[in-house]
Amino acid sequence: MRDTLNRYRPEALGVFRVVVALLFIAHGTQKLFGFPAPADATGSGDLGTLMLVAGLLETFGGLMILVGFFTRPVAFVLSGMMAVAYFMAHAPQDFFPVNNQGDAAILYCFAFLYFVFAGPGAFAVDNVAPLDDRRRAQAPRDYTLPSTRTK
Repeated sequence: MRDTLNRYRPEALGVFRVVVALLFIAHGTQKLFGFPAPADATGSGDLGTLMLVAGLLETFGGLMILVGFFTRPVAFVLSGMMAVAYFMAHAPQDFFPVNNQGDAAILYCFAFLYFVFAGPGAFAVDNVAPLDDRRRAQAPRDYTLPSTRTK
């Protein structure tokens, strides 16, 4: 049974990446556009610099994770951002994540850290090889591409 499940590991990772990205983008659009609901309780839409940067990273970094473009470096940045968010905004309120409402920040931090090591999975732009790499993979082993021949 394990072999059957292992066969779908890249697809499961790709679906996980897409779901995490869609949820993460919602946090960014909430900060930037007040959609689906205003980020602050007053609904004024006034963002400080840190919240603006967080909203931009969540929206555009989330979009990059969604399509699987530069997944590992973007996930590294987003993981660090979520660690900083937890320790700056949530941890000072209370020690326990369930009480300081920082459980989502912790989950995002470790989900993105997982993408750093596991890669994007299936359905990712990162999986599309450049033309040179495809030609090299299809070429016979004793063949060298014209651009790599020595004179």
